Order: sequence, then structure tokens, then C-alpha cells
Amino acid sequence: MEFAVVDIETSGGKPKNSKIIEIAIIIHNGQKIIDKFESLVNPEKKIDWYVTKLTGIKDKHVINAPKFYEIAKKVYQLLERRVFVAHNVSFDYPIVKNEFKALGLNLRLPHLCTIQSSRALIPNVESYGLKSLTKHLNIDLESHHRAMDDTLATAKIFEHIFNLDENNLNTFIKQDTLPKKIIRKKY
Repeated sequence: MEFAVVDIETSGGKPKNSKIIEIAIIIHNGQKIIDKFESLVNPEKKIDWYVTKLTGIKDKHVINAPKFYEIAKKVYQLLERRVFVAHNVSFDYPIVKNEFKALGLNLRLPHLCTIQSSRALIPNVESYGLKSLTKHLNIDLESHHRAMDDTLATAKIFEHIFNLDENNLNTFIKQDTLPKKIIRKKY
């Protein structure tokens, strides 16, 4: 089994309307990194001032970056037939799905959250946020809130989790299933 460890930075605002401004993907087999990809992304909208303050990414940095549809094929090739891993997967995964949905593709991947699995396997940590957890595990986190640095740190956390409980890792993998069709009864 292979894993796609992912981190994104977004334009800000409500997650449903956020667009990716930076993406990093690390392909991992549980023991080591197999491949890496990173790119700034032109979100075709203004980046929220708070996001710029947090990430350092300004509108001028992404104006000539590829739009998501220009890197979508590469991103899809990296994600397909792999488990999508993220630190707070409930944020990253839906936004990546929304980017593909806008292109007419219904992306459905098994996914694993390193926050949830860390809570189960690494008890008594003050906070399971990326910065705190990396500090607790003595993992370098150079430029927090930059996609590749956060992805590298998440990959190290994932390796730690993998080594702690490789046999039960499947208990932390959630399947993304199609929503059940609502059948309305006629009375």
C-alpha cells in the first residue's frame, strides 16, 4: 500500500470557497519517501490578508503560477490508488476534492488523518496541532504554513504512526463512499 501525504495552503475565507494557492504531495510507502511534488497555484482570486500573513504567499507570488487545471493531471496521477494522508484531513481533502469537482471529476480516495491517529497512538500530548506534535516527536518543522515543509513534517509523523502500529493502520483509514441516494416515498 502506498500513501499520498498532502498539505495545501488556501486563499482563505470559508473552506467551501477556498482555492488552493500551494500544494505539496509526498508519495510514501510507510518506511520512506518515494516521490515528491510541489507547486504554487494561481487561485484566480485574491488571497486573504490573513493567509498572506500566515504563509508569506502574496498575490504577486501566484499570478504566474499554474492554475489548478494545469496541474490537475499530475496531482491526480500522484493521488490515484493511494491513501490520502493529511494532518487534519477534514480540511485538506474536501478542498482538493472541490478543485477536482470544479473540473468535472468526482475524486474519492481512502484517507487518513494524522491528528486522529496520533491521538489514539501517542497519548498525553498537550496539543495535536502540527507545530506542537512535531516538537513533541523531535521532528523538524522549518517553515510552518508552507506546503512542502508541512508535508515533510506530516510524513515524519506518519512514519512514526506507521512504525507504532502498522498492523492496525487500516483502522485509521476512512473510505470515501458515494452518498446514499435519497428515496422519497409517495404517500
